[in-house]
Amino acid sequence: MEERLQKILARAGLGSRRACEGLIRAGRVTVNGQVASLGTRADAVRDQIKVDDQPLKTAEPLKYIALYKPVGVLSTLVSSDPRLTVRSLVDEPGRLYPVGRLDADSEGLVLLTNDGELANRLTHPRYGHEKEYRVLVARQPEAEQLQTWRRGVVMEDGYKTAPAEVRLESLAGKGAWLRVILREGRKRQIREIGSAIGLPVVKIIRVRIGSLRLGNLKPGEWRHLSPVEVAILMGDQRKVKSMSEIEGYRPKERGESRQPRPSVEKVRRRPS
Repeated sequence: MEERLQKILARAGLGSRRACEGLIRAGRVTVNGQVASLGTRADAVRDQIKVDDQPLKTAEPLKYIALYKPVGVLSTLVSSDPRLTVRSLVDEPGRLYPVGRLDADSEGLVLLTNDGELANRLTHPRYGHEKEYRVLVARQPEAEQLQTWRRGVVMEDGYKTAPAEVRLESLAGKGAWLRVILREGRKRQIREIGSAIGLPVVKIIRVRIGSLRLGNLKPGEWRHLSPVEVAILMGDQRKVKSMSEIEGYRPKERGESRQPRPSVEKVRRRPS
């Protein structure tokens, strides 16, 4: 069956659909010996598809891993930087790449997968997936500062950030912990906003991506997602409509997202 080339590449674990579109634009993909272009359709079974002159590998089993990225670890696959990468923390064979970014100075939830469809769904702006953070600022915020953040802040380059949910969680000495929920993800956005409105950011912990929560993971630990968690992220209601019959699922508690409790035995620590 013919389908869009970027969809085939994403399913083979080469990245999100947008990343695979970049491969096509760069002229790195051929179909039956012809350089492909955006809009090219192909049959993954019948056609000979190559990337960088190498035959497209058979799609690997799909994997989904939640990782607590520690401070100082890079959200990338490979780097000339001597610091650790998120991929080096996960002792799991096969291709895996992080969905979205979390800067080296921040910590918390990172999702790694080889499912380009899910990566596209979680990163494309049209789906509007939320990302939630606990943010420690160096000063106790005034009401107007929080309101400014909620409305959107004009950055140095003239870009105005989208409205965000921001609330005071608790005081911490001369500073405070905030809870911030974003629906966009510009690089170092939280730190730059804090600086712009007079609330220097000391620490950032990402605790949620869409419906997926950090839970009880500790820095350097990771676990596999359950099929139900994946279905919820994909918005597949057919797979989640009978939650009460699925092992490990429990009813929603007040103030908690409706999702299964992960199995403890699936948690892994960074290899020593």
